Formats: sequence, structure tokens, C-alpha cells
Amino acid sequence: MKKKALFIGGTGTISTAIVRELAENTDWEIWLLNRGNRKLDFGEKVHYITADIHDEEKVRTKLENQFFDVVGEFIAFRLEHVERDYRLFSGKTRQYIYISSASAYQKPSASPWITEGTALSNPYWQYSRDKIACENFLMEKYRENGFPVTIVRPSHTYDERKIPVAVHGSQGSWQVIRRMMDHKPVIIPGDGSSLWTVTFNTDFARGYIGLMGNRHAIGEAFQITGDETLSWDQIYRTIADELGVELCPYHVASDFLASVGTQYDLRGGLLGDKSVSVIFDNSKLKKAVPIMETKVPFHEGVHKAVEYILAHPECQKEDPEFDDWCDKVIESQEKAKEMFKTKG
Repeated sequence: MKKKALFIGGTGTISTAIVRELAENTDWEIWLLNRGNRKLDFGEKVHYITADIHDEEKVRTKLENQFFDVVGEFIAFRLEHVERDYRLFSGKTRQYIYISSASAYQKPSASPWITEGTALSNPYWQYSRDKIACENFLMEKYRENGFPVTIVRPSHTYDERKIPVAVHGSQGSWQVIRRMMDHKPVIIPGDGSSLWTVTFNTDFARGYIGLMGNRHAIGEAFQITGDETLSWDQIYRTIADELGVELCPYHVASDFLASVGTQYDLRGGLLGDKSVSVIFDNSKLKKAVPIMETKVPFHEGVHKAVEYILAHPECQKEDPEFDDWCDKVIESQEKAKEMFKTKG
């Protein structure tokens, strides 16, 4: 009998790769529940339910008499979101897979080696604390009522439409790429040596799909990341190499960036996530999903992204405000250097 999956969202960076892989290479029957704002052609195997998940009564009506082997939730960010999902899907699915975040892990971490047993605590980022609250609620419902939850914690996942950088403005990473191409200094947090992991979305999809319908995943949490760990300097140099330009790195302390970049939520995004060295141990995932492996190393992923973005002007969102902010941060640090040179 064909298995049936419902994805709430289904058109984001992570979920698009999952839906596409399921549609092209498996016999899963796939349903997407979203508002229909982003139109993607996944083929005839994907069915659509147009509704706003926040309209609980309308969704309940549309899902009446439906049962799913898997419900995948990609757009629940606060406690009330998963409380609503519990009301909607309790007794209507064999597995509810919740997308949390690796940023929920303890910051600062006691060790750079991260496993699913690493404590969850993030005093810097409300986003992460909300994810922790969601996890706690769902696991409580599993322990008390047998709600069949699986927790998935992605880290920095990207696709061909995005290039992963540590610091960017409200319009995404294009302005950082533009600065590289214009031979302008590019801000890198800290001294560039902190370790980070980026994951191409098709690699993430492989791990996620392996957890679907997997009895060993019920009541468990899994992190899904690539196996390659790079410093931020290495990440930026790889991007510059793909662009064919010489990188002009400019290192700035993360806490300074957080204090002067409040409009970009750098306290959460840096101190609560990207400035902390992490090395993910994916052995638990690989035990549950033996086929899991990283097939897109960063230099290949960046090649795909640069090629796509340069060919699609809609991905090239100019951000003059962020560009000006970068110049001011650099200028202020240079002035401080000059002041101490003078006094010396």
C-alpha cells in the first residue's frame, strides 16, 4: 500500500529538496498544505491543499477523514504552533516530524563536539528558545500520550539560490557577494578560525527521507548536517575562488558586530549560533539511516549556487543599507587602530 505524507509548507530551502526527491524517486503519495504563494512544479505525484495552517478550523475541515503516515512540519516556530498541530494531528498520523534547529544547542557550548545529547540552552536568541519550547512540548506529548514525534535539528542548510555567509543584511547574501566582486573588504566574524558546518539541501533531504516511516525515529531527536567542517575564513575563500576574485577579509569581533548590528539580529545569529565553533557527530542519524552520506562538498555546492545566482537576476537583491553599514563598521575599527597608533 502506498504511503502518504503531508508537508506543512513544502516550498522552502529544506522542504523543496525533500518533496522533489520523494516525487522523483519514491512511491510516496505527497500532499502539501500551504497558502500557495510560491508555485513550484513537482509533477503529478504531489497534491495540494491550499490553506493557511494558522486557520485551524479551516485546516481541520480540509483534512477531515484524512490519515497520513507522516506529517512533516517545517514552519512551526513557537509553542502555540505545535500546540495547534497536536490538536490537528493527534490520532491522524503515524509519525509527526518537527523541524527544530541546531541553534537550540547550548551556547556557549561546553565542547565543540555536538551530539543529540548536548544540552539545549541559548540565552542569546529567542528563536532558539522558542524551538526548545516546541521540542519540550512535543516530547512531553510523546511520553504522556504516545504522540509519535520525531525531532530533526538542521544547522546551516542552503541550496542553489543561497550562498551561506556569516553576516548579511535583510536582503540575504547577495550584497556580500557583490562586495567580493567589487574587491571591497568583507566582514568575517572573530578571527575567521571558528568552525562551522554548511549542508546542501539535497544532502539534508537524504537523511530526512530515511527517517520517514522509520520506527527507530519515533520519540527521538536527530541532527542532520553535512560531514564537512570548515572555518569561516575557508568558507569565504571558497566562495571568492568560485567567483574568481581575491578575497579581502576584514575580521571584526562577534560581540562588537552584535552590538552595532541589532537591526540584523546579530546577537542571535552570531553569538547564539554562527560565531561558536561546532563539529556535528552524525553517528546517531547514520545508525538509523545507513544510506546517509554527504554527496555535495562545499566547493561543489558553492559552484551550483554561484552559477545559478549569477544567471538569475531575481536572486541578486541589492542592499545599499547593509553595504553602508559594512563600510561604517570597518571605518570605525580603522579609526580605533589609528587612535592607538597615535597615542603609542
